Amino acid sequence: MTNEANQSQTRIYKIYLPHDKQWVEVTETQYYAYYRDIWATRKRAQAHRQCMCPKDKHWMCDGDCLICKFHAPGDNLSLDLTYQNSDGEEFSMLDKLADPSDSIEDVVTDQIILDMLFHRLAEIMPEARHIGDLRMSGLSDAEIADKIGVPRTTFLSRLKKAKELLQREYPDLF
Repeated sequence: MTNEANQSQTRIYKIYLPHDKQWVEVTETQYYAYYRDIWATRKRAQAHRQCMCPKDKHWMCDGDCLICKFHAPGDNLSLDLTYQNSDGEEFSMLDKLADPSDSIEDVVTDQIILDMLFHRLAEIMPEARHIGDLRMSGLSDAEIADKIGVPRTTFLSRLKKAKELLQREYPDLF
């Protein structure tokens, strides 16, 4: 048997009961079952600046932060602090926040409208996609006009006419 295996078999697990001020010998399973929630509670309270327990006193923690002598003073409210409603169900303020993301219906509707606008723009100005690609590559109006083979003023005039037509046809979108 290796040294590590020997040590794990002979290791004694103890938990501290702060209210009784005594140590109790337990199995490894009981040790982790007892401390797992306490450690999570303490770490969450420390992250929210509600716990000022020094590292050498962590063994005293029982997870009851409100009566702990290391509890931070002041009104430390946290969105993930759990409360109980009148039915006894637990919830946090995070559960009450509205979801800021768009609904799937809004996303699909926007995509349909965008596709419709691109289709109409392609009818009005067939070179629109190519112009858009050139614009995205950082070319100036003069360089784009040169690439599509028209004078700059003609190019700008066509853009203006296409925009005015789309504004008339789709006033809610512009």
